Amino acid sequence: MQYAWYDLVGSVGVAMVIITYVLLQLGKIKSESLLYSILNAVGAGAVLISLIYSFNFSAFIVEFFWVLISLYGIGKYFLKRGV
Repeated sequence: MQYAWYDLVGSVGVAMVIITYVLLQLGKIKSESLLYSILNAVGAGAVLISLIYSFNFSAFIVEFFWVLISLYGIGKYFLKRGV
């Protein structure tokens, strides 16, 4: 098995999503925070990049909606702040 650059990108994305969730559960970050949504969006986006090269439909659906929901959270944050 070869480990390509896009596998590394996907692995970093998975790590970002997992670490973000751990931080949420430990109370170190709030789900309403901008950082939470950004970390989730970037992490899921990185996984999507890896899926371009090694496609899996189920994983694509999960990560696609993870990005959309995170973008919603980012938009909600800025609308709440009036920016």
